[in-house]
Amino acid sequence: MAKKITPANNSANQPNANKGTPGTNKQYSQVHGNRGKQLNPNQQGK
Repeated sequence: MAKKITPANNSANQPNANKGTPGTNKQYSQVHGNRGKQLNPNQQGK
C-alpha cells in the first residue's frame, strides 16, 4: 500500500519531480496534474 500523503513536506515535494528514480512523487503529480490540460492549445476556452 502506498504511503499516505502528509502536508509536512509539501514545500519540498511539490517542486521535486524525482527524475532518475523509479516511481513517482504523489505530491508533485497532484500539483502538476491539471497543468498539461491547461496548457494544451486544443483545450483553451472550454
